[in-house]
Parts: sequence; C-alpha cells; structure tokens
Amino acid sequence: MDVVDMIMDDHREVERLFNELKNNPDKRPLLMPVMCALLVAHSRAEESEVYPVAKKEAGETDEVEHSQQEHAEAEKLLAELAQADPTSSRYEELLDKVIESVSHHVEEEESTVLPGMRSRLDGDRLSQLAKAFASSRAQHLGELPGHATKGELLQQARNAGISGASSMTREQLTKALQTQSS
Repeated sequence: MDVVDMIMDDHREVERLFNELKNNPDKRPLLMPVMCALLVAHSRAEESEVYPVAKKEAGETDEVEHSQQEHAEAEKLLAELAQADPTSSRYEELLDKVIESVSHHVEEEESTVLPGMRSRLDGDRLSQLAKAFASSRAQHLGELPGHATKGELLQQARNAGISGASSMTREQLTKALQTQSS
C-alpha cells in the first residue's frame, strides 16, 4: 500500500464517521472523540510527512499551500464542534460546517495533490512515505484539535507558504494560520 492509498482510506473512514454523526445523534458522545482523533492524527501526518514531499519533490506547491489552509480552517471548526453540546442546534450547524469543509478539502486533495504525487513519485518513494505517514499518524492519535505544538505550527506555516514563520511565537503562528485560512 502506498501513501496515496492510505490517505484515501482515511478519507473514506472520515466520511463514514460523518454519516454516523449526522444520522445517529445518540452515537455522538462516543464517535466525536474518534473522529477528532482520526482527523487530527491524519492532518498532522500529512503536514509533517506528506506535504513537504508533495511540495518539494512532486511540485505541488500551490496545492499544498491551499490544503494547509484548509487543514487550519477544519481544525478550528473541529475544536468548536468538540466543545458543543451534541444535542444542540449549534452542534448541528458546526457539524455541517466541518463536513462541508473537510469534504471540500478531500475532493480537492484527491483531484490535485494525490494524483500529482502518484504521477511524479515512484513506487518506492510512495511506499517510504506510507511508512512515515503511518508512523506519524500513530504518534498523533489522541491529540485534540487546536493543541498543535509550536513545531507543528511552524511546519504548517511552511506548508502554507507563510513568510517569517521561524521568528514567530506559538500564538503568532496560530493567528497567522487562522488569518490565512479565513
């Protein structure tokens, strides 16, 4: 299995979880932490292992910068959703926004970044990336949205093409990423 297949498998699992959250409100207290854990771990692994390679080796610079912005937007919404009462109308609104944001991101990533990587990187490189992606994702499982380390925020800023990021504080990086995703 290569990294593109792994990423797409995660996308299908997230879509399945969205369907469950939408159609089975009684499962929300149990499924919400699972969805948060998967989305955050998936995002961190893409940001640290996949996006830098897609940008540098596959020439997907603009697409990676855009994808990074979408990650920041989705994580902000996910953090709000995680705090909302699962029986409230606010939860419904936020869930719809998260689904819309993530679905849009998945569609774009699967039509630009991933095909670009598959066509420009050889099988061995895609396999190496799969191992790195899986390892990184495993390390990040259980992390909460909105709790990225400064190092993770710095990598996100690099992926997004934000200049001067290395001299920014954690708070400045967070603000710059949120501003860019707005």
